[in-house]
Amino acid sequence: MTPPPTPTPHISGRLVVVQSAKGKRCAGCRRGPLSLLVLEDGAPRCLDCADLGHLVFLPRGDTALTRRSREESTLSAVVVRFNRRKSRYERQGVLVEEEALARAEARCLADAEARRRRRARDGRRRAAEDERFVAAFAAEIVRLFPGCPAERARAVAAHASVRGSGRVGRSAAGRALTEGAVTSAVVAAVRHVDTPYDELLMNGVPRYEARRRIAPAVEGVLRAWQGAGADVG
Repeated sequence: MTPPPTPTPHISGRLVVVQSAKGKRCAGCRRGPLSLLVLEDGAPRCLDCADLGHLVFLPRGDTALTRRSREESTLSAVVVRFNRRKSRYERQGVLVEEEALARAEARCLADAEARRRRRARDGRRRAAEDERFVAAFAAEIVRLFPGCPAERARAVAAHASVRGSGRVGRSAAGRALTEGAVTSAVVAAVRHVDTPYDELLMNGVPRYEARRRIAPAVEGVLRAWQGAGADVG
């Protein structure tokens, strides 16, 4: 059975160039095989005969660059290729003037530099915010547990408030510096640093059992840190 003819590509208001794998020759100058061609009244024409030979190909993939290249280019064309499995033409890129592409690339680079500077500013702002929050969190730890060394309080606060960590310092309660959230951060730190909790877990002890075993040690550290303030007073 003879396969159905390939339809003629058409995009309203746009020049269309076809990527061809059939080895066609130009109906005008007879050059070929043509990798890119224009169909004029059903006859293939090379880009030179179609007055598009001075354009350069920009593959699809970068939407901003493609849009700006078309904006900068007086003459442009859409490049398509026929997908036989799907029975349709699919866009592969555009043909634009070389100078237009250079101007579009410069605009995109300028935008990229602006985005880089904005990211740097945002990063500095977030770092300053994080520093202030860690200091406030550490101060609240020392208020609740006066015997906790300042360096230890800061370490607990920094660990609990790492962005994206999901730890208690990033929760709504943590950001509000509620007593429960701050105490939870301190308890977690004591559990991992001042008791054999991690070793128990590594030895296969179930988490709840491991917590039960080290609970007296955790309570002892917390009482000592709380009691230090009472002794001073």
